Amino acid sequence: MAHIVKMQGMNKYFGSLHVLKDIELTVESGEVVVIIGASGSGKSTLIRCVNGLEEFESGQLTVDNRSLAPRGGNQRSLSAIRKEVGMVFQQFNLFPHLTVKRNIMLAPIKVKSTREADAEKTALRLLDRVGIGNQAEKYPSQLSGGQQQRVAIARALAMEPRLMLFDEPTSALDPEMIGEVLDVMRELAKEGMTMMVVTHEMGFAREVADRVIYIHEGQIVEQGQPDAVFDNPQNERTQAFLSRVLSH
Repeated sequence: MAHIVKMQGMNKYFGSLHVLKDIELTVESGEVVVIIGASGSGKSTLIRCVNGLEEFESGQLTVDNRSLAPRGGNQRSLSAIRKEVGMVFQQFNLFPHLTVKRNIMLAPIKVKSTREADAEKTALRLLDRVGIGNQAEKYPSQLSGGQQQRVAIARALAMEPRLMLFDEPTSALDPEMIGEVLDVMRELAKEGMTMMVVTHEMGFAREVADRVIYIHEGQIVEQGQPDAVFDNPQNERTQAFLSRVLSH
């Protein structure tokens, strides 16, 4: 399979803090990679580098056969990558003054010059796909948190991405709303969407991931199929982390 993401010796700093340390990671087309680790370990920073939301200082990063240079080089490549990579954040980042439908239509019209009528058809189709087709004319403030996050997923899908990034998409949700968002993500995985997911939802990771990656203090210390990582972790740091999170 062709790789969608390839990181080679990638390093990222925040001032003197070494956040990502010599990251070596390849994500194949159609693969679901779930990234786990303690808060502050570098998980979110890693996936934010993929679409240029964070710059890295050294190493190599290739996304969909386009190279991103360290320290924000290659703006043309970055613009092309952002058309192919959808991202869903912890916060929903919806425009409060636009209806749900207009929130989804905006990017295809502005970025891909999609005709208004076609963008509207896509928005309505995607709202049905994420299970809230009856909410199209409402505003974000009229929806629950889980519904808003599903709108955010639909908005990312409207760009027809080859890769979806999820940065702890359920962490801002009440417990009863988490399942409805994870269900949408499960369906995307079944449909073959390439996904990189940062999450604390270990049950979801075990069920959906093709590969689980554990990051500790900016380093990938263990990776493998979910059953291997969760049931028989080899690194003592992975063992300690899982013993904490799985016992709660």
